[in-house]
Amino acid sequence: MPNVFSFPFLAAGMPTALSLPLAAIAGSGLDRLLGEPRRWHPLVGFGALAAAMEGALNGGASPRRCRLRGLLAWTVLVLPLPLLAVWTIPPGLCGALIDAALLYLALGARSLSEHACRVADDLASGDLDAARRHVGWMVSRQTTDLDAAGVAGACIESTLENGNDAVFGTLFWFALFGGAGALLFRLANTLDAMWGYRDQRFADFGWAAARLDDLLNFVPARLTALSYALCGRAGVALRCWRRQAPSWKSPNAGPVMAAGAGSLGLLLGGAAVYHGRLEQRPVLGEGRPAGGQDIARALTLVRRSLLLWLAVPLCWGLLRA
Repeated sequence: MPNVFSFPFLAAGMPTALSLPLAAIAGSGLDRLLGEPRRWHPLVGFGALAAAMEGALNGGASPRRCRLRGLLAWTVLVLPLPLLAVWTIPPGLCGALIDAALLYLALGARSLSEHACRVADDLASGDLDAARRHVGWMVSRQTTDLDAAGVAGACIESTLENGNDAVFGTLFWFALFGGAGALLFRLANTLDAMWGYRDQRFADFGWAAARLDDLLNFVPARLTALSYALCGRAGVALRCWRRQAPSWKSPNAGPVMAAGAGSLGLLLGGAAVYHGRLEQRPVLGEGRPAGGQDIARALTLVRRSLLLWLAVPLCWGLLRA
């Protein structure tokens, strides 16, 4: 019987210290080469199941019961597959390959790049309507009235924040538990994206999904912020992180976006319209307002940070091998 404490990255036939970094490189390489599956993506089925469960369990109860139902739904949807992966993925080369495949399915680096590049191309061609529409696929704010600078700023904010959600958070949990950890994080993050709103519908039912995502993201977000600082204007990024992040309503997006904005030398944040309501958000970063040409710079920052996340464990593994 497999030992549930024998994590799947302990691959036989290669030094244990190298198996995890090499699987991470392989999974990241597959994401870079193939991107997310265009058809039959497992998360599409997961999202449909989550929507059906939310429709069946949300509403018609006290706030406390709605929170308990949301926690139950989160547990049923998120935990079984990662636990099954921990239990069944074998050691050795086969297990390492499965880990790499699960990481590939959980990562969203290329998808993030494709979305951001589409907005950048729209702005470069002067098609503001298309830019507004495409950035609306990336953010939850209202985009129909944004000018070019507003579109660019929204795209860069999403790129920086989703660098953590779609890339570095996944890699962090992969480092701890192999493919099972990557799967756990991606499923939890997906439920937060679906249910983690503070509106009337999800304030109670989505409470557990939002809080658990905050917990899973706490350490990765700060490592992401540090990575952004190291790969750009470190002093400014660290200063913005320290001074500005506490004023941001999200405990994890604040450090990531403040450090990213400071690293790029840009001003982000400020007023934005959500669900028809104007919100005065704190200003993040230092420097000038964002422009369309800065979207490529933000993507470069994410890519350099990804190389750092892959290189450091590999070098450490080589030293220990």
